[in-house]
Amino acid sequence: MDLSNKKLKVLFVSAEVDPFAKTGGLADVAGSLPKELTLLGQDVRVLMPRYKSIDTELTYAADFPVEMGERKETCIIKEGFMPVSGSKEVKVYFLENYHYFYRDSIYCYSDDAQRFILLCKAALEMLPYIDFKPDIIHCNDWHTGPLCLLLKEKYVKQDFYKDIATVYTIHNLEYQGNFSADTCSFLNVDEEFFTYEKAEFYGMFSFMKCGLVHSDIINTVSQQYAREILSTAYGEKMEGILNQRKKDLFGIVNGISYEEFNPEKNEELYAVYNSESVWNKKENKRKFQEEFGLAKSDAPLLAVITRLTQQKGLELILGCIDSLIKEKDIQLAVLGIGDEYYHNAFKNFEKNYPDNVAVFLEFNPILAKKIYASADMFLMPSRFEPCGLGQIISFRYGTIPVVRATGGLAETVIDYDRDSKNGNGFSFFDFNRREFEDTLNRAIHVYNEKPKEWEALVIKALESDFSWKKPCLKYLELYKLALEIKKHIQ
Repeated sequence: MDLSNKKLKVLFVSAEVDPFAKTGGLADVAGSLPKELTLLGQDVRVLMPRYKSIDTELTYAADFPVEMGERKETCIIKEGFMPVSGSKEVKVYFLENYHYFYRDSIYCYSDDAQRFILLCKAALEMLPYIDFKPDIIHCNDWHTGPLCLLLKEKYVKQDFYKDIATVYTIHNLEYQGNFSADTCSFLNVDEEFFTYEKAEFYGMFSFMKCGLVHSDIINTVSQQYAREILSTAYGEKMEGILNQRKKDLFGIVNGISYEEFNPEKNEELYAVYNSESVWNKKENKRKFQEEFGLAKSDAPLLAVITRLTQQKGLELILGCIDSLIKEKDIQLAVLGIGDEYYHNAFKNFEKNYPDNVAVFLEFNPILAKKIYASADMFLMPSRFEPCGLGQIISFRYGTIPVVRATGGLAETVIDYDRDSKNGNGFSFFDFNRREFEDTLNRAIHVYNEKPKEWEALVIKALESDFSWKKPCLKYLELYKLALEIKKHIQ
């Protein structure tokens, strides 16, 4: 089979897809990568659960029963779409099941194992009903791991499924979907699957391990992270399995939607701008200070837009806010939700320094764009970061990232002081407060003392390309490789 010019059929399965349901970067990828693949002429369709919050107008496509242990659940498939460009669109299938998905939130229920096993089973069962036989099923994160097991160990015995290959993407290895051993009963497969070689992980049934062991190709969201997770430091106890499949492990840095994040057209901004009108970025900063009660100042405005969790290295930021405000008169805008400890810590700084700190404990995409456009620097001193979208979005808005060189941050941010020709931000290696503060002070020094160099950095960021164009082509090559592997193991 010649795959060089073949139009691929791809089913993209994800627990969340922007704009329908979103908690983080997974939804951004699931909402934008299928669109870009469609623009390249591929037949890409998306499957996700229909949660209570999704009130999009949909049309009926199919319904069928799915075995869940000793009982059967009715799955209803409805169709919607995501507009792409012109008359093109991506078809989105929504899995309806009142018992499992008609809930206020996406995750954190006691029966999450059953809920996402149903998604995996329905993804496979629906294909004959909707008359769609994909070449590739692209599975995303732990929620879809059992799909890879079911296809390889059970469904492959049926002629309809035997040629379908799987690509399994790790968006964050920390979240593994490890559940009690009795989870096996809902798969309706033999107990032999609960073994070290297949699904058992330290006495638990692991959704992530199902995907790592049974997919044809494993990829994650940067080459650096793909290397890091082979080590005990970053492997989350999965490094042994990953090293066994090292030859099938790849890394592709995520892109972002240049339509959604566009400082030239985003109506949410105070003033639109591009690399030829960078002065309007300063207008955004001035208006932001005015709207949210920060002092009118030319001092650098630093931004934190993230989940407020330990992974993000927030203690490094908290450890130096006092000295930076007192010595450099910096300002800080924080947007995100997460652990109560970080909520309280940042709110205390806002209380103590109302002219310098603004904290928004919420998920607010419109406000996020305002902050990206208004800030001078974007802070992301993560303990680990598979890819990171924040620093990529910050480039789009001409906001210079200050990051720890790990995962996708190391791959996308080049330190300006170490390489002034190619540098596009500031980075450090060792996870400690002193090195972070020194790096931040280096960035502030360039901002304060070398304004022409800083403006050149802003223009470089605005003119950089972190769209899906290049990653999309790499995914196509990965899909074709998965099909070649599938062909050779049959």
